Amino acid sequence: MSYPDGAFRAVCPHNCYDTCGLLAQVENGRLAKVSGDPDHPITQGMVCHKVQQYPSRVYHPQRLTQPLKRTGKKGEGQFTPISWEEALDTIATRFQQLSDKYGSETILPYSYSGTLGLLNNNSMDKRFFHRLGASQMERTICSIAGSTGYIHTVGAAQGVDPVDIPCARLILIWGNNPVATNMHFLPLLQQAKCNGAKIVVIDPHRTPATRLADTYLPIYPGSDAALALGMMKLILDKGWEDKEWLVQNTQGLDQLLPSLAQYDLARVARETRLTSRQIEDLAYDYTHISPTLIRTGHGMQRHINGGMMIRTIACLPAFNGSWQHQGGGMIHSNSGYQEFNKTALTRPDLLPGPVRSINMNRIGEVLLNANPPIHGMYVYNSNPAAVAPEQNKVWRGLAREDLFLVVHDQFMTDTARFADILLPATTQFEQWDLHQSYWHLYLQLNRPVLQPPGECRPNYQVFAQLAQAMGFEDACFQDSPEDLIRAALTDAKPALSEAALQDLWEGKPVRIQVPTPVLPYAKGFATPSGKLELYSNALGRQGLSAIPAHNALADLLPDEKHLPFILVSPSAQHFLNSSFANLPELQAAEKQPTVKIHPLDAQVRGIATGDLITIRNSRGKCQLTAMISEDTRPGVLISPTVWWPADSPENRNVNATVADGLSDFGGGATFYSNFVEIAPKETR
Repeated sequence: MSYPDGAFRAVCPHNCYDTCGLLAQVENGRLAKVSGDPDHPITQGMVCHKVQQYPSRVYHPQRLTQPLKRTGKKGEGQFTPISWEEALDTIATRFQQLSDKYGSETILPYSYSGTLGLLNNNSMDKRFFHRLGASQMERTICSIAGSTGYIHTVGAAQGVDPVDIPCARLILIWGNNPVATNMHFLPLLQQAKCNGAKIVVIDPHRTPATRLADTYLPIYPGSDAALALGMMKLILDKGWEDKEWLVQNTQGLDQLLPSLAQYDLARVARETRLTSRQIEDLAYDYTHISPTLIRTGHGMQRHINGGMMIRTIACLPAFNGSWQHQGGGMIHSNSGYQEFNKTALTRPDLLPGPVRSINMNRIGEVLLNANPPIHGMYVYNSNPAAVAPEQNKVWRGLAREDLFLVVHDQFMTDTARFADILLPATTQFEQWDLHQSYWHLYLQLNRPVLQPPGECRPNYQVFAQLAQAMGFEDACFQDSPEDLIRAALTDAKPALSEAALQDLWEGKPVRIQVPTPVLPYAKGFATPSGKLELYSNALGRQGLSAIPAHNALADLLPDEKHLPFILVSPSAQHFLNSSFANLPELQAAEKQPTVKIHPLDAQVRGIATGDLITIRNSRGKCQLTAMISEDTRPGVLISPTVWWPADSPENRNVNATVADGLSDFGGGATFYSNFVEIAPKETR
């Protein structure tokens, strides 16, 4: 099929809050330029430097364009071209053989957020693996801990509507770097500042966002719950709370009060490494300026105590009653405003019976030691060899000659080099999809505007063809992309009006049908009690602390507390996880894999800016170029990620040092609870 030239609406598919409206300029059948859609109500024509480079991604000389079969050893990246017919037949035959010999649960799908579109991330793929009876994978590598903590507190993944940010007069940017991860927050923040808002940044790393801040608080990693609890104690001790709102709209204040006694200023200052004055000033401002808005990011909850930290922070708006004001409250995730019909989209009824569920953060351990073993794996929308914790385990698992591995990707990633069958994937401009944001409240449909290069195919097409190759006769595998979109929208909540549906099919951004202004908890909270739950019976039944609490990382990881540094690996400004990290333009902008070290730490170890240093612990090591900087604090290392191992010294990135332990809530990843030692040169 050929597509006309012109400028066409599209949607950014990547794992970012903004879910930008795009314009794709097509000339002579080729993508000439990608820019922002000026008519998108939130993103308003602005687009990040990463997405501006999309033509380089589409026409990258190393783009995969045909199916390949491995010819060399696993990991060597030696392949020969084959036809789609042979590729599909090989996969279907091997999956059937493995199912017959070992059982279908020995086959595992592994995917995450290479695209967040419903069709290519959560539709025909789920139908296929449900019908096959494969093991289910828990997609927990990013945000599950914080989302779980937040929902146990307020009841839903709903917060302040971004359009109301300028109404706030105090904004706490808590563990969030919008310059790298949420650029459209910045103009709204500027508007709030022009309206008289005070901006406070709370982060272990002095990010570019601190340039907008009136106050910067360099908190120690993993101590955020201690700060929030210390604020609560101060607020109550000083009588600064909105007592009427607190009493009427919360559950569990009486159970929380006794534990707050232990969070005096001296202890909180010791845990957070802030001064008592900084803590007291923050608590005062939080209760004397209104409306207040807390904006948390996803990084903080990638600690072993990350779910409780987000839960504890989410309790703070109860103490000043900020949820009752437009622009007041908190934004963690807004993904819960729209509920698509995922049952119709994914068809869990196709499952032949109960199957095991595997946490993706343990993929290295699972590949090496699962019982029964994993004999087949299908990787799509992800690059576990680069992004998963315990990298050395992951690589050993992928290198198993008895593991039949299929990878569907746009490039020869570190993971793809281990594949037995490698399939070429489409980009966003070559496929259908439906998108929502987990920040703003707009939906948008993406239509293909380019002919895929070579033999690239989208996920939904490949899984439908695999179903046919395996003899699955269920009618749902005949659904077109348009059918999948209609399935997602059927009985969606809230339902879209006929006019909104028409606009959506035309590619226009459509606002979720919620009342304006958005006061999500004006009529009560979506919790079992109908109140903000300072005490959560549900958490108590799970054997977790029912009230907010702080546990120091050193106490939670006693075997690592002898290591002198904590290594935090936030998002690189020019990459998005491992996406875009192979584009020369963006590699040049990011420069090289680096680590920021405080001058006092560098001086003791004789390290200078530009030195190649070794980061190590019992799990592994990597080499990074030192940057001596006061943007971090003593004892804290900052290394932006994710560089592909293939482009890193000794073929390892920071995830070689990260544990595959799980967070307190939801089984999330613990990338940031990573204690290490450093040395100025390789030691053996």
